[in-house]
Formats: sequence, C-alpha cells, structure tokens
Amino acid sequence: MSNKKAFSSENKSIVIFYDNDVHGGIDGYTKIAGLRDAVSQSDTAWVAAVSCGDYLSGGVACTLKEGLYIANILSSTGYDVLTLGNHEFDFGVPRLMELVPQMHAPVVCANLYTLDGKQPMLPPYVMKQYGNKRVAFIGVTTPESMTLEGYAFYDLDGRQLYDLRTADFYQLVQQVVDQVRREGADYVVVLSHLGEEDGETGITSHSMVAATRGIDVVLDGHTHHVFVRQEVQDLDGKFVPITQTGTQFANVGKLVITRDGRFVTSLLPCADIPYSSEKVSATIDSVKTDMHEVTSRQLCQLDYELTINDDKGERLCRLAETNLGDLVSDAYLDFLGSDIGLMNGGGLRNSIPAGTVGYGDVVNALPFINRMCEIDVTGRQLLDMLTKCTSSLPLEDGFFPHVSGMTYTIHAKRHAVTDVMVRNRQTQAFEPLALDRHYRVATIDYYSRGGFYDMLKSCPFLVSTKVLNRDCVADYMLKLTPADIQRYRTSQQRITIVND
Repeated sequence: MSNKKAFSSENKSIVIFYDNDVHGGIDGYTKIAGLRDAVSQSDTAWVAAVSCGDYLSGGVACTLKEGLYIANILSSTGYDVLTLGNHEFDFGVPRLMELVPQMHAPVVCANLYTLDGKQPMLPPYVMKQYGNKRVAFIGVTTPESMTLEGYAFYDLDGRQLYDLRTADFYQLVQQVVDQVRREGADYVVVLSHLGEEDGETGITSHSMVAATRGIDVVLDGHTHHVFVRQEVQDLDGKFVPITQTGTQFANVGKLVITRDGRFVTSLLPCADIPYSSEKVSATIDSVKTDMHEVTSRQLCQLDYELTINDDKGERLCRLAETNLGDLVSDAYLDFLGSDIGLMNGGGLRNSIPAGTVGYGDVVNALPFINRMCEIDVTGRQLLDMLTKCTSSLPLEDGFFPHVSGMTYTIHAKRHAVTDVMVRNRQTQAFEPLALDRHYRVATIDYYSRGGFYDMLKSCPFLVSTKVLNRDCVADYMLKLTPADIQRYRTSQQRITIVND
C-alpha cells in the first residue's frame, strides 16, 4: 500500500530525457529510447523524450536521402516533442514540411512564419498531461538561420518567403508563455535552439530568459556546449535553469521535475548508458544496411587524420587552416581548373579518420547538399570577403575561408587581412592580389545562398554544375598518389594568423 501511494499519479515526478545537435550520431537514439523505456516500465515516474533540434542534417544518414532516414529513426524512437534547429532548414522549407509528418511526433516552433503569415507554420507548443500536472513544451529556433541557412528563406530571385521573427522574437515568446499559462500549464519547458553565444541577432537562450517571465526551464542547443546547468534571472528575478548536452549524443540530458516542483538537471554520458531499445536498434541497423552499398566504396589509404580539430581535439576549422580544409579546397580547384579554390569552415563537419577511406567518410565530412560551381570574382571582392569572414577571431565563424591557390595573413586584433597572394596558373609563382583583376574561383553554390555573408553573392557564375562537392572531393582522393597523400599530413600554412 505504501509503495502504491508513493508512486500514485499525483505523487510521481516527471522525467524528461533530452538531446540536441545530434548531427547524424544515430547510434545514440537507441540509448535515449532505452532510458525512457526503462523508466516507463519501472512506473516510478512519468517520462518523456524530447529533442532540441539539428537532427536532420550533419552526417551520412542525414544527407543520403535528404533527411528521410532520420525521420524514420525519429519515428521509431517515439519522441514526445521535437523543435527545429537551424540545420532542419538545410534541405529547404518545402522538404522540411514533407518530413515533419514522417517523424510521427509533434514538431513545435513558435517563430517560423511565412513572410506575411499571421499564424506560425508549425504549432508553437504542445501541452502534455502527466498525472495531475500539465507541462507545456514551447519550441523556438535561432533567427540566425536567416543568415546561416539564408537560401532556405528566399526564392531564387532573392524574394523573402519565410521569417523567424527576429524583430519581435521576445514578445512572441512571451505571448506563447502567457497563452499556455492561461490554458493551465503547471510547468513551462522551452525547447530552445538558440545557444549562449552572441551572434549577429543578439538572441540567445540567456537573453530570451532575461527578456521574459513565466519560463521554468530551458533545454538548449545550437552551440554544442556541454553544461549541466546555468541559471539566468528572468524579468521577475526568478532564476531559470538552462542546460545543454553537447553534440552527437556525447550525453543524454535528464530533467527531473520533482513532486514538489523543483527542476533537477543532469547529463548522462551516452557511452555509460546500459539501456537500449530493440525497436530503435533494428531501425538503425536497417538504415546502416541500406547506406552501406553507397558508402563502402574505397578511395584511398591514410595513416593520419584529415582533421577539423587542433591537437587537443578542439574544433579548429572555423578559426584556422586545417589539412582537411586544404584538401577540400584543392579538390575544388583541381575539378574546375580555376585560379582559386574556396571552402567555408562551417561546411567541414567531421574529420576523416586514418585508415581505409570510404565514400561514406567523405559524405560524413561534407554532409550538406552543395554543388560545384565557378564564379567570377574581383580582387577587391576577394579581399573584402576574407576580411569580413575572419573578423570574428578569436571567436569561431562558420564562414572562415579555407583556400587553394592563395595565401593570406590575418591580423586578429585589428581585424585586417594583408599579404594576399594568388598562384599564377601559367608560371605557378605566387603574385600579389590585384584588386582590379578578375579571378576564377571554384567553390560551392552555397556562396549564392547566403554563404560568406553574401559577400560574393553578386559574382556571376562562370560554370554551374550538378556535381555535389562531396563527389568532387571523393574523385580527387581516388586519384591521389602516395606522395600526394603525404602532402596533406599537416596543413600547408596557406593562412597565417598574427595577433596584432
């Protein structure tokens, strides 16, 4: 009798497992489902599983069928609620809206509108009943997507189609919070894909809390940070906890709403989780089998890593040159025979490990749908682009330019770029950048869809192809000689950074 009373529907705590920024780390889905099922079967608490965005893009399983594999895995996992990350827009809004029904879970986002729409395109929240308590899950995504994935929000003529409501974001969130409180929400949980770093919009999970009242807890994403709990005061002076799990299921987050209304957060390293779901594992195995036929093609052998990281394993490709950035930009230049090869660091998503390199490793490193092109760029435009895209140092920037056929020096403190040299294709000698000269630049069509801060958007196509950049790189690696391969053991010092 005492046990039944202790765990009656009125007395149970609520356990919410959460993830963010999975980016193709699909093996973790069986762990979060296993955790949820174990608590559910024990009948000691109400339980849910939620995701804070960036699940549709970023790895092999994400890109091969433009998100369909992931939608199937999410459906198998049985999430209670999902929200959108910026990378849910990678395949375009129409494709996103096709995939939403395939996930078989509520997808909530309070700030995605058509440009002139009066109502959001997706439900802004979902209300869940747990015993005698009601929990409102509100979804918000970063307005930075308007820049980071800008191509998804405009048509080919540059007309805006969709909006993430940057100007009235906080008011919009407050309206939804007030609405769910009027509808009887005991607790308000925000599934946030905002992060804690100031971007060009200035909207972060911290600033959202500080500008509103009535939120109880924020499960956050976007910046790939790992922290159990940070607290920010809202407009009423209440301390609101914010938490984030990292990326690719490094951890599963656990939020416990206790019977007396406290919010307790913890992070469970995925490698230490003893539970799994047979159903989800079977779905993942089926996806892997389906992918294997495509990804197993062997390209070359490496005895070192083509990396996006520094010697400590920290991400470097958005801050400085890496050997993977060198190889990718070289592949672009080789493919089109251009003056310069250009790749943004944010598009380099994963390292290629030592060993036998397969096509799947290249897809994992370059998971986005980007096609090769050649554009006509003046020296002045190149210098302005290099300056703008390195001006965030020492902070990361996804537009950090990796180059081939070019060298340059960044002056980090005064945000300047000097000593830009371009290789002469005839003599192979490096010559100073001529501001009034036109250069042929091999890059990806992302340049015209918001890449490099739109600095090159006005540059005309010289060559437009349907070749995916990952296929360009795979073909390049396939023809590398052993001597060529050794050349990429370390980065080639094309980019010099000085602290002045």
